[in-house]
Amino acid sequence: MSEDNGSSGGKRLLRIRQGRIVAGVCAGLGAYFGVDVNLVRLAFGVFTVFYGLGILLYLIAWLILPEQGEDGSIVESFVSKRSSRL
Repeated sequence: MSEDNGSSGGKRLLRIRQGRIVAGVCAGLGAYFGVDVNLVRLAFGVFTVFYGLGILLYLIAWLILPEQGEDGSIVESFVSKRSSRL
């Protein structure tokens, strides 16, 4: 489920389209680390309920992880658009 990075030949951490519920962060993390996606979702739920960090961590991962088939993340595209305007 993870794509190979053509330049280094290793796995890349990506937001996966297959099996996603919201943005593919949990599916991507599960595929990258070889864990069941439901365990990753459970971990985000636990961090949300007990520590209040799950939603924040999910949003940060959504911003910095590129989507499957894309070259860069949302943050990278925002920064490149902003720097091209200057």
